Amino acid sequence: MAYIEPAPIKDKENPLESMMSRFDAAAKLVGISDEMYDILKVPARQVIVGLPVTMDNGAIKVFEGYRVIHSNILGPAKGGIRLDPAVHLDEVRALAAWMTWKCAVVDIPYGGAKGGIACNPREMSAGEIERLIRQYTVAMLDVIGPDRDIPAPDMGTGPREMAWIVDEYSKAKGMTVNGVVTGKPLVLGGSLGRTEATGRGVTVAALAAMDKLRMNPYRATAAVQGFGNVGSFAAELLHERGVTVVAVSDISGGYYNKNGIDITAAVNYRNTNKGTLEGFTGAEKITNEELLSLAVDVLVPAAKEDVITDDNAGSIQAKMIVEGANGPTSASADEIINSKGILVVPDILANAGGVTVSYFEWVQNRIGYKWTLDRINRRADRAMKDAFDRVFETSQKFKVPMRLAAYMVAIDKVASTYKYRGGY
Repeated sequence: MAYIEPAPIKDKENPLESMMSRFDAAAKLVGISDEMYDILKVPARQVIVGLPVTMDNGAIKVFEGYRVIHSNILGPAKGGIRLDPAVHLDEVRALAAWMTWKCAVVDIPYGGAKGGIACNPREMSAGEIERLIRQYTVAMLDVIGPDRDIPAPDMGTGPREMAWIVDEYSKAKGMTVNGVVTGKPLVLGGSLGRTEATGRGVTVAALAAMDKLRMNPYRATAAVQGFGNVGSFAAELLHERGVTVVAVSDISGGYYNKNGIDITAAVNYRNTNKGTLEGFTGAEKITNEELLSLAVDVLVPAAKEDVITDDNAGSIQAKMIVEGANGPTSASADEIINSKGILVVPDILANAGGVTVSYFEWVQNRIGYKWTLDRINRRADRAMKDAFDRVFETSQKFKVPMRLAAYMVAIDKVASTYKYRGGY
């Protein structure tokens, strides 16, 4: 299964407003100046392009494409490209900013970016998608690059699309430039370990949080909402570490077994059942809403945005929430969750394992040498654990929730770097 960056953001709560509400609260606690606030609030670059594509029937259709670079203060911008009919500029702007904070939290030398094309890839042939991706690459030749802005897979894109970008960009530059994207096929310079990287990072963050709460993994239970790339790997790895995963879910609904689900059997079933758990017999069928309110130690929302809102936050019984998806908890639910004393490992920390291994892929491309899977996993685990410790320490020092602490760590790093560089 190919890696994609987790969780599409839909406009239930405007994603830009949701991100900004948390940014505003953290910025006040960090105490940045009004000038620095304005610098960090506004994207460094926003590009909108029209992409004429010849369709299979011979007609020319024009698609709208976006690329937003939120910041390049820490280094080249980094972020995925998504194909979705509902993608819009505010969504891309929010996701680009989230990438800035995510990279800063895990201390890798990237800024944040994001791209999108308003289209429905499920209604397009492979040839139409290829022509669209190549047109997008040509339109962005002065934007992307291994030292400027490095795209990656996201919703609707994968290694295949990244290979097309490498080819089109390399032809324009007159030489092979593997480092222009990450998430490539292994034969094109992709990295070992990237497919499972986000789920692995979620597991590392969950175990670190358990340690802080003095929770024994071998006596702990977990529910994982979402059984795609992120959720299934998180469930497998939590199970390997001794955690009893009592519930999982996908688009077909939830599946609960109080004695623990056989995760290997569930993964094998999904892989041979058109990618869905529909009909899985190793557990009792429940709804996704029922899964969210189970009395478990660890809840991992790893499916989509805004699954925890002010409507259902009061019913959550988990001791901790580890966010595998981007934006699974709406801003309006934060206060309710915090008032219940639930420890939340926020998305910009918990799901940063993917961008961390993307960085490792880029490094390997730059030095022309491949690392072993063991080395990649060791370094990624260390990066995630160190990031967790920094955020937890900030949370304790300022007596704020982990989400606010993560934003504080990120904003302070970016703002301090900007000042040291003499930005104003």
